[in-house]
This record gives sequence, structure tokens and C-alpha cells, in this order.
Amino acid sequence: MYRILADKTILVVDDLATIRKLVYGFLKQDGARVLEAECAEEALRLASECAVDGFLLDVNLGGTSGIDLCRTIRSNDKYRSTPIIFVTALDERLALQDALDAGGDDFIHKPIHPAILRARLNSLLQKTAYLRQVELMGLSLHRYVCPRTEQIARAYATTGILPAPERHEVCVLFTDVRGFTELSQELDLEALFRALSEHLAAQVSLVYKYGGYVDKFSGDGMMAVFDGEDMALKSCLCALDILEFAHSRIQQQGARIHQLGMGIHKGEAIIGNLGSNEHLDYTLVGKTVNLAARLCGVADRLSIVVSHEVREALDGDQRVNFSPVRAAIVRGFNRPVQIFELSRGTPS
Repeated sequence: MYRILADKTILVVDDLATIRKLVYGFLKQDGARVLEAECAEEALRLASECAVDGFLLDVNLGGTSGIDLCRTIRSNDKYRSTPIIFVTALDERLALQDALDAGGDDFIHKPIHPAILRARLNSLLQKTAYLRQVELMGLSLHRYVCPRTEQIARAYATTGILPAPERHEVCVLFTDVRGFTELSQELDLEALFRALSEHLAAQVSLVYKYGGYVDKFSGDGMMAVFDGEDMALKSCLCALDILEFAHSRIQQQGARIHQLGMGIHKGEAIIGNLGSNEHLDYTLVGKTVNLAARLCGVADRLSIVVSHEVREALDGDQRVNFSPVRAAIVRGFNRPVQIFELSRGTPS
């Protein structure tokens, strides 16, 4: 018995009832659920109503041919990788290339031998299961790591070579919820987690809207990175949108989880792989990252603090406003740092 056939739904499409019944008998022994259709129209109806795991199509169907039916099945995203096997008579061999070009995976000749049918289906179902697993792993990778790290991981899987650390000019944005420690003592864990998840989800969406990426979450905040053209403007507009979202949620819900502070700095950082062969983190380090984090720390509730470098990069841009300069004592820095509070300007 082929275990992979157990509980699988196989749709047999043939205008001869004897062929359908023969296949039904073969596959039922292996625990498969067998559906039968005598024409393309009936096959498409069943395919729309049921989740079919494999198709067995007669090349020379009456009416719509098996080849045309195959093309229609393949045009449905639901069945773009589902196994399709053609059943052919010896005098139909010239149509095989057309059948494979239409999206067929394999073929068997009449009269159908049960061992060959089971072996072909088993092989194709195993291949499909593997491809779906790879696809799900790719989706999980995309969900759990930032796009830059995903790109590096995929390249490493292909080449086996880790890229050397590189210097990059970046804008780094840090966010942090004010009073989170106190809040965590007042809310139950599930409510706290739900509130924080909603809060961070909105931030992530806005970061990607402005072309940045989230390097990491850190407790109740995040570190986002912007690079390329207009990085300073994009990071500032993103932060302003996050702040407006926080204000709106506070007005609607009165939720303290949205009382956050933010810091932005622009400068050079080095990006590369940190860690061991067992566990790596592709991230940025350097003064730029440290200062952005410290600026986030000195920001008041519901405010955005930026460095002189960010202010200078956006000098004259009417879309943003900056408060008069003030000096701040920033932990880890020997001299006071010039900082500015960011606010919305006039839309262009």
C-alpha cells in the first residue's frame, strides 16, 4: 500500500465508465478518495467544489479535450502545482508533447497497469508535498526575518558563502513605549501581548510603506533601517505617521501602549553577520545605531527626536519642521549632542 495515497482525492476524467471504474478499484485499495467525471465540464465543477490532490486525464476526451482541460486546470492558482497524469492510447503518442506543454506532469499508456499508476502518482504526490513544504518555509522565512536578512539567507543557501561586512550610509529609527514596565504589571499577559502586537504591526506596515525594513524588535519597540535616496525624509515621514497613528489610538481607546518616543540618526554603519555558525544575526552596528537608540531614550512621550545630521539633510524641506536646537546629555557620549524635535510640515 502506498501510504501517501491514503486520504488523497484523485479526480479521474475519462468518457469511458469502464476506465473510471477500473482506476477507482485500483486506488481505493490504497485509501484514496476517487472522484469521477466523464467530461471536462463535470471535471471543472468537481475541481471547484473539492480540493483535488491529483488528476488523471484522458487525452482524447469527447468535447473539450484532455489537453485543453489541463490548460484550464493549470490556470487556476489552486492547482498550479497539483499532479496531472495523462492516460493515452498507443496511437495518441503524437499528442504527448502537447499534453506536457499544457502542464501535464506525466503519462501512462492504456491498458492501465495498477503498479505503474500507483508508482507514478506516488512519485508526483511526494514531489508536490516537498515543493509545498519549501514554499511554506519560504513564506515563514519572509514572515519571521527582515527582507535584507532573507536575501542574505537565500544567497547563502545557494552559494554557501557569507558576505563580508560592508559600510553603508543609513538612517536608523528606534521606537519605544513609555511606561511599558509599569503597564506590564497592570495588564494580564494576554491583553498586554495583544496590545503590543497591534501597536508594532502598525509600525511595521508604515516602515515598509516608506521603503525601510525592520531590523529587529526589542521588547516593546523596534529598530528600523532606511537607506538609499531620500532616506532621511522617508524615515522622518514614517516616524510622523507612526506618531499620528499613536495619537488616534489614544483618542479612540485611551491605550497607554501607544505612548511612545522615537529617535532618528543618519550616518555610517557596518552591516554584516554577527554570531556563530550555529546562530547568526545579519544586522547593523556602529555609532549611528547607538546614537539613534540614545535619542529614542531622551525623547519625551509622543515625540520624535532627531540628530543634527538628519536636520541638515532635510534643510529647507517644507514637509517637516524642527524645533530650535538644544543640547542633550546622551549616555555613552562624551560631549552634549545637538538634538531637534520633529513635527509635520506642509505637504508638498
